[in-house]
Amino acid sequence: MISRVKTTLDIDDALVTRAKIAAARRRTTLTRLVEEGLRLRLAEPRRATAARVVLPVFNGGGGMRPGIDPCSNRSMLDAADGDDDA
Repeated sequence: MISRVKTTLDIDDALVTRAKIAAARRRTTLTRLVEEGLRLRLAEPRRATAARVVLPVFNGGGGMRPGIDPCSNRSMLDAADGDDDA
């Protein structure tokens, strides 16, 4: 048997109005809507399980093309633009 307690709450008028509309749309009572909300807020938080993610790794060769100066912004920008004069 579920015991019930009557209580008085001071709730913002606009919030009560929204709650009554939501309860009517769900074809339930304001009491049940409030109880559901309390159960949700008081429930133990679910612990997120860390999903193991395997990241791809590039093992190929490479590096800078010959003639690019890694200390020169202009050289790097020219290479990125496809300018082969660098």
